Amino acid sequence: MMNWLRTNVYASYLLLFLRLYIGYQWVTVAIGKITGGFDSSGYLANIVANPVKGADGEAIYPVYNYFIEHFALPNADLFNVLVPWGELLIGLGLIFGTLTTAAAFFGLLMNFMFFFGGTVSTNPSFILIQFIILVAGANAGRFGGDRWVLPWIRTNVFKKKATS
Repeated sequence: MMNWLRTNVYASYLLLFLRLYIGYQWVTVAIGKITGGFDSSGYLANIVANPVKGADGEAIYPVYNYFIEHFALPNADLFNVLVPWGELLIGLGLIFGTLTTAAAFFGLLMNFMFFFGGTVSTNPSFILIQFIILVAGANAGRFGGDRWVLPWIRTNVFKKKATS
C-alpha cells in the first residue's frame, strides 16, 4: 500500500483530489480570518481557563497549556498574524502542489495544536487526509508545482561542491 501511495500514477490522482479538497478548506478558513478581523486572544484564554482534562480531572496536556498561558496568550498579536497567514500558505501549498509535504506537515502541526486546545471540529478528518498526503511524499505533488520545484531544489540547493 505504501509503495502504491508513493509511486503509482493513479494514487497521485487520488492525492490530487485530497490536496484540492483540504487546500480549499484551509484557504477558505484563512481568508475568513484575514478579512474578518481575527483575534486569537479569546480562544487562547479559553484554553487556559478550560484545559482538556482526563477522567481524573487533571489537564492532559500540561506542557501545551503552559505554552499557551505563558507564551501564546501574552503574544496574541503575533498569533493573530501567524495563524491566518499560516493557514493560507498551507492551503495554497496544497492546492498548487508546491512543497506539498511541507504544507501537509505544517497543516498537521496546526491541526494538532487546535486539537490539544480541545477543538475537535474538523481536525480529525483534516489530520487523516494530511497524514495520507504526507506519507505519499513527492507523489502527492506529481500533478502540481512539485513536478518542477523539487528537481530544482535537488539540483540547486542541495548540489554537491565540486572537489578539486
